[in-house]
Amino acid sequence: MNAQTATLKNFIGEAQLRTMFQLSVNGEEREFFTDKMIELESIIHAMPKTYETDGQGRAAKIALHYFKGDCDWWIVERDMEQEQHQAFGLVSLGYEPELGNISLPEILKAGAELDLYWTPITVGEILEKQSARAA
Repeated sequence: MNAQTATLKNFIGEAQLRTMFQLSVNGEEREFFTDKMIELESIIHAMPKTYETDGQGRAAKIALHYFKGDCDWWIVERDMEQEQHQAFGLVSLGYEPELGNISLPEILKAGAELDLYWTPITVGEILEKQSARAA
């Protein structure tokens, strides 16, 4: 396992990461997956750590998005520790989104997938989009 994979394994479920790695080596989309893995590692390293966005409120940027069914997890901050036990962000389990701590190992074990096409936006933008859907 290379250093890049070691970083990504804390943020991407085992099956999704294995598939991405295999496709980056053998698939016809290998350039896309190789570039995506490099991009994700860069995003993860640049992400704010615990409490670094304190006070930003709705202006805080969401760096990563996970989904499964009608559930979404938007990650704003990563854990200070090398191993990622929790993150801070916005959670919607099919209802109104709430800010709070998110157990990355728990959502990955439950089968949540990292959105490879995510473009970072603010907490406020997500809340507005979710309000518009509920209306």
